Amino acid sequence: MGVPGDAVEVETGRAPTGCVIWLHGLGADGHDFEPIVPELVRPDERALRFVFPHAPVRPVTLNGGYRMRAWYDIAALDRRTAEDETGIRASQEAIGALIRRENERGVPTGRIVLAGFSQGGAMALYAGPRYPEKLAGIMGLSCYLLLGGQRLAAERSAANQATPIFLGHGNQDPVVAPQLGEDAKRQLQAAGYAVEWHTYSMPHSVNPPEVADIAAWLRRVL
Repeated sequence: MGVPGDAVEVETGRAPTGCVIWLHGLGADGHDFEPIVPELVRPDERALRFVFPHAPVRPVTLNGGYRMRAWYDIAALDRRTAEDETGIRASQEAIGALIRRENERGVPTGRIVLAGFSQGGAMALYAGPRYPEKLAGIMGLSCYLLLGGQRLAAERSAANQATPIFLGHGNQDPVVAPQLGEDAKRQLQAAGYAVEWHTYSMPHSVNPPEVADIAAWLRRVL
């Protein structure tokens, strides 16, 4: 899965010393969160590179087999239906390639945040704890945990056990139920992760208070 070159990139200054790899939600693309970058980094702050990769186009069962950008196939969002492990692992490989590309460009893994919204957030929460080198932070917005429980316990990497995790969710989300976000928080905390949990008065989206919290969190971890 050759995502690395297929991405939108925004640099907030010359010679970025840190990077945020931000994965979009189902059916969106890498341009989705590009407009909020100026709200996340002030002009006088350290320069960061934001990488917004495009997921590949694939049929999505949940949407009647319609082809759209997706990190993996989704049959249902009930947490009981079998998950597309093949698609999830392919996207995990692509994320690893994106991180290594940043390493080659001079940004160490410890200066990289892996972030995502909705399906992209689920991928961030899947790939981040399993990555073999310590990341600066992991962020999941309006999302849920993929292949958690005993699978997470067996597959996680000690390198990211102490990595800060930011979770945000709208309490009026009609797409990814707030309970799924709560479940992700609970499972990650039970596994010993340092989770910062935020809820907002909003549907399946981001709002100004969340953007402000993300900016403050990025300042701390980067």
